[in-house]
Amino acid sequence: MAKFTDIIGQEQLKEHLQNAITMNKVSHAYLINGERSSGKEFVAKVFAAALQCEKGGTEPCGECHSCIQVKSGSQPDIIFVSHDKPNTIGVEDIRTQINNDIGIKPYSSPRKVYIMSEGEKMTVQAQNALLKTLEEPPEYAVILILTTNVEALLPTILSRCVVLNMKPVPDHKVKKYLMEELQIPDYKANICVAFARGNIGKAKMLAASEEFEKVKEEAVTLVKYINDMDISEVVKAIKKISEYQFDVTDYLDILSVWYRDALLFKATKDANSLIFKNEIQYIRKVADRSTYEGIETIVKALQQAKRRLEANVNFDLTMELLLLTIQEN
Repeated sequence: MAKFTDIIGQEQLKEHLQNAITMNKVSHAYLINGERSSGKEFVAKVFAAALQCEKGGTEPCGECHSCIQVKSGSQPDIIFVSHDKPNTIGVEDIRTQINNDIGIKPYSSPRKVYIMSEGEKMTVQAQNALLKTLEEPPEYAVILILTTNVEALLPTILSRCVVLNMKPVPDHKVKKYLMEELQIPDYKANICVAFARGNIGKAKMLAASEEFEKVKEEAVTLVKYINDMDISEVVKAIKKISEYQFDVTDYLDILSVWYRDALLFKATKDANSLIFKNEIQYIRKVADRSTYEGIETIVKALQQAKRRLEANVNFDLTMELLLLTIQEN
C-alpha cells in the first residue's frame, strides 16, 4: 500500500501533512498545486488513507479495515469528484457530488475526504458553489483540490484553502528511482531525467514510452546529419516530425539538450557530464565546427521556435526557419 515514504522528494509538503495529522490540526480544505504528472493524486490518496486509517498514525497501516478498503478502491468515505464534460467542472458536479453529500455523516470513518483532480477546470459558478461549503464545512469534512494552475481559482477559494506546492524533484533522486525501481539503464535514465525536469511522473512516462524513443532517434539523426542535407531533405524531416502524436515542444527540447551538450563539451572537453555521451563523436563534430556564439544562437532559436508554436505561428514556416538557423551556425 502506498505510504508517505513512497513519495519521492516533496519533503516540506509531506512534513506539513504528517504534522497536521500528529497535532490534530487537519484543515478542512487543501489545494495541491503542481504540473501535470507531478504526483498530486498520489499525495492526495496517501493523505486520505492516513486520515482514515484506524490505527491513527501518520502513515496508513495497510492492514486495518479502512486501509483494505482503500486498496480495493471501495472506501466509502473517500470520494473522488468526477465530471462528464472533458474540460469543465460545472456547478452541478459540485452540487451533486460535494454540497448535497457533505451534510451526510461519514459511513464508517472519522472523516469524509473529497478528492477533486483538475480543479482548474471549475467554472466560476462551480467555484462559487464550492465556496458556500468551504465557508461552513462540517467538522468531519476534508476537501482536497488538485490543480495544475492555481491562477485559475478565485482568490476567495484560495483564501479558504491551505495551498501546498509540488516542488521539482532533484535529478539524482529521479535517476535513482528510474534505475532502482524501474530497472532503466543508466544512459536512458539520464535522458529521461533531462527531459522530466524534476517531474517524477513525466520521467516514468518517458521511460516507458516507445514513441519517445522513436522521436528521440529521429531528432538525433536529424541533428547528426543536418549540415549535409539539402533543403528538400530538411523539409521532409520536418513533415516526419508532425506525424508523431508527440508534443513538438518535447521534440525541440531534445534538440536543445543536444546543443547544450555541444556547448558544454566545447567548454570542458569532458564527455562524462553529457546527456548524449554515447554520441560523443557527433557532439565533438558540432563543438569543433561551430563557435560558442553559433551554438548559443541555435539554443536561442530553439526557444524562439517553441514560443512561436505556442503562439500558433505556422508549423512548417517555424521549423524551416529554425533548421536553416541550425545549418547556418
